[in-house]
Amino acid sequence: MTEDIFSGKVLMITGGTGSFGNAVLKRFLDTGIKEIRIFSRDEKKQDDMRKQYNNHKIKFYIGDVRSGQSLLDSMEGVDYIFHAAALKQVPSCEFFPMEAVRTNVMGTDNMLTAAIQRGVKKVICLSTDKAAYPINAMGISKAMMERVFVAKSRTTATTKICGTRYGNVMCSRGSVIPLFIEQVKAGKPLTVTDPDMTRFLMGLSDAVDLVLFAFREGQTGDIMVQKAPACTIGVLAQAVTELFHGKNEVRQIGIRHGEKKYETLLTKEECAHAYDLGDFFRVPADNRDLNYDKYFDTGKLDKPKLTEFNSNNTKILNVEEVKALLLKQEYVQQELAAQ
Repeated sequence: MTEDIFSGKVLMITGGTGSFGNAVLKRFLDTGIKEIRIFSRDEKKQDDMRKQYNNHKIKFYIGDVRSGQSLLDSMEGVDYIFHAAALKQVPSCEFFPMEAVRTNVMGTDNMLTAAIQRGVKKVICLSTDKAAYPINAMGISKAMMERVFVAKSRTTATTKICGTRYGNVMCSRGSVIPLFIEQVKAGKPLTVTDPDMTRFLMGLSDAVDLVLFAFREGQTGDIMVQKAPACTIGVLAQAVTELFHGKNEVRQIGIRHGEKKYETLLTKEECAHAYDLGDFFRVPADNRDLNYDKYFDTGKLDKPKLTEFNSNNTKILNVEEVKALLLKQEYVQQELAAQ
């Protein structure tokens, strides 16, 4: 088991008070892990987590990825890092793009610099489908984050750096599912941007599985991508309504700032050299230097079988399949029990 690799080790999670951090805690607390450090700037959420878990293995560090010193101070003795700290809300990043740059781009660079200085063995950076063909500030900043960690991975032989890229995590912050549930329970219309818009669907446990797969199998500079299914927003709204026995109407409100009609997890360019690993794709780093002429060869003209992996050409789930997936989510189970 991957969890055995962490036995006796210290794991740090940046942005660890979010849904991903909580999912990792639930996965690891009962294993042989020595310590989990939660690094974030949200003291209220840290206090809530401290009371909720009441576990000596969890240590809390107040800090901000924008501050290299606060990262350096928190990393003494850390073996591994999951980097989840980010500004994720697409409309917010559209209005405050420099804030996205400071957290997602410069913050990642600060974290990696500190990790290398402290001799951290392995770092997994969490990215998003919005980083592939980005059209919004959030996606652009995350695409730059990917370039930063790939470039940084070339500068160190002691710290292995790789990343994961995944789509919407169901019921996490930023997911539309909690909003739909709230609207159904309140008898309000479900507000849908575009019913034909498609989005990848992935549970929190799947997100943790992907990060652990990257941790176990990833080479330095790799980006690991999970082959997630997708559905239309209209189908998702119908599935939530049926699960909660609602008869709410659906109101179309139009696409918000920076939203895409569909999301991409693997670009055409990446497909040309990505490795198919069954349930995952591995996108290796291009580790050539800038002296391109020494790499020139006759080359291969073989076309890859897959030209792009996006939420339109992956497996599209129907209403019943989406309902089955929703029922596996702890948040949905709790909301159904509370009815």
